[in-house]
Amino acid sequence: MPRNTTINNIALSRTHARRLRDVYRSAGWPCQDSVEVELLAAALLQRAVEPSGHDKVRVTDAGIAFLAETFHTNRQARSAHDVLVDRVAQQMLRDGRIVWTDLSIRARLPSEPEEATRWKICMPDVFSIRNTTVAGYLEPVVHEIKVSRADLLGDLKSKDKRDSYLDAGGQCWYVLGCDRKGKPIAEAEEIPVECGVMVLQNERLEVLRNAPKRAVADLPFALWVVLAKATPLRAHADLGSADGSDQAMLLERASEGETRSGPPP
Repeated sequence: MPRNTTINNIALSRTHARRLRDVYRSAGWPCQDSVEVELLAAALLQRAVEPSGHDKVRVTDAGIAFLAETFHTNRQARSAHDVLVDRVAQQMLRDGRIVWTDLSIRARLPSEPEEATRWKICMPDVFSIRNTTVAGYLEPVVHEIKVSRADLLGDLKSKDKRDSYLDAGGQCWYVLGCDRKGKPIAEAEEIPVECGVMVLQNERLEVLRNAPKRAVADLPFALWVVLAKATPLRAHADLGSADGSDQAMLLERASEGETRSGPPP
C-alpha cells in the first residue's frame, strides 16, 4: 500500500486497505469497530441508510482512488520481488544446483522433549539442492527474498517461520532488495545470526554475512514427495541448456569425483 499515508490525521495501514477492499467486495454491512471509524473519519468510507432502514457503509470516490494506488504499489512490489527471486534462482542454477520456487514444505519446529511435535507449512521463495546422487551431499538451501522493509520486519517477528526455513534447509539466507534511494532495506545486524544475508547491489548479489551450514544426512521422505510433484526451474537461454553437452560433461565429472574421493569441492 502507499507508504506513510495519512488522511485527516489518520495513519492508514495495511489493515485499513484490506478492510476497504472487503467493503468494496461486499454488501457493505458495517462492522462498527475502530478500523471502520478511522476509514469514515478519513472519508474513504461513508455511511448510508437503506430504504429498509438498515445502516450500510460504502466506499467513496476517495476510497476507490486509495485502493487503486494500493493495488498499483502492491503490483510494483510484487514485480520487484519476482525479479529478485528469478535472479537468485538463476544464480543457483549457474552454481549447478537443482532449483525450485513456490514450494509448500511441511517443516518440523523445535520443541521440548515432553512437548508434542509441532509442524508448520513454509513456502520458501527459492529452494535448491546440489545435483548429486549421494544423499549426504545434497546441501539443501533456502533463500527468502525481501524487497520491502515492512515485509521483512513482519517476517522477522515470527520465530516459527524462521525455524521452518532452517528445518527445510541446511542453510537459510535472507536476500534483501534496496529502497528507492538504492539503500538496502536492512543491515546485516538486523537479521538473526542463524541466517545468512545477501543484498542486491549494482545489479549483483553481494554476501553481507555467510549463512551457518548445518549437516543434513538426507531429506525427509515428505519433502522428497513434494519435490517429485514439483517442476524444477530451467536456466534461461543465455545460460545454456541444463541438459546440454557441456552440462552433461560437468555432471559426469562430478559423479566420478563423488565415486572416487567424495564430494567435489
